[in-house]
Amino acid sequence: MRAMVLSKVGEPLTLQSLPDPLPGNDEVLLRVEACGVCRTDLHVVDGELPNIVTPLIPGHECVGIVEVLGPGVSGLKPGQRVGVPWLGGTCHHCEYCRGGRENLCDTPEFTGYTRPGGYASHIVARADYCVPLHHDADPVAIAPLLCAGLIGWRCLAKTGQAKRIGLYGFGAAAHIVTQIACRQQRDVYAFTRAGDITAQTFARSLGAVWAGSSDEMPPVPLDAAILFAPIGDLVPLALRAVKKGGRVVCGGIHMSDIPSFPYRWLWEEREVVSVANLTRADAHDFFAAKECKDIKTATRIYPLEQANQALGDLRAGRLSGAAVLKP
Repeated sequence: MRAMVLSKVGEPLTLQSLPDPLPGNDEVLLRVEACGVCRTDLHVVDGELPNIVTPLIPGHECVGIVEVLGPGVSGLKPGQRVGVPWLGGTCHHCEYCRGGRENLCDTPEFTGYTRPGGYASHIVARADYCVPLHHDADPVAIAPLLCAGLIGWRCLAKTGQAKRIGLYGFGAAAHIVTQIACRQQRDVYAFTRAGDITAQTFARSLGAVWAGSSDEMPPVPLDAAILFAPIGDLVPLALRAVKKGGRVVCGGIHMSDIPSFPYRWLWEEREVVSVANLTRADAHDFFAAKECKDIKTATRIYPLEQANQALGDLRAGRLSGAAVLKP
């Protein structure tokens, strides 16, 4: 198979020809059709996540066709289209798994981090963590939904019944969440890098009622805010933007340090919470929800061998929407 491999943290990925993998017990071999490029992939290749073992194939927004079933697999069949998300496996027996919070499993497996990912022509995945997809689904359009969509969905759920929601960092996740929130009759306020008129115009085109720079205050107090940008400096800004009793949801797996700020900005029962990973139930609920049907993902396609270019464009903020690799 062909794969873009991280041989050393902090260095560019290299295109390599590797032996075709074989599925083990309860696993399937997929032919990759598309794999989204996520900010978490940047955290992996830049070494911002702990205990990275190289060589490693990144990528966890993967859509593929089942080619081979490993021993013990049921519920999937060859030729079926499935998605492979970030959560690649859990233990099933720790207190979190037993309590219905497998996203917090003590010994999880993560696609493209602790398991080989989707920046490749083929991938092996645990069958019970694959997401069945419609046979007519567009692999490129679906790929960003498997992380940006699912994490965005989980973040949105954390805002409860908030009517006015601020989104800080308008990339892959935010452009999906905006569409869902608007369908739920919520008002979206989009915060972008200073001067990023392209992203602000994009946000308004998707239904945002206001768009501006992240250092601006919105025209009205917000009920909640979601931070997709991994910038700790945004936490105090978001706290100042939400009203009494408001909640700030941090949606990333990594964030720069949060600076100190006056307690009065947190007082009056404002909250800061984080979202960690996702569950298989999140995927089921997301793809079943009526407001998530026919989400229009803005994508830019890159050949597999241009994965470094896609990561560079994401890092530099040159994308509106999501980058997707095609083998």
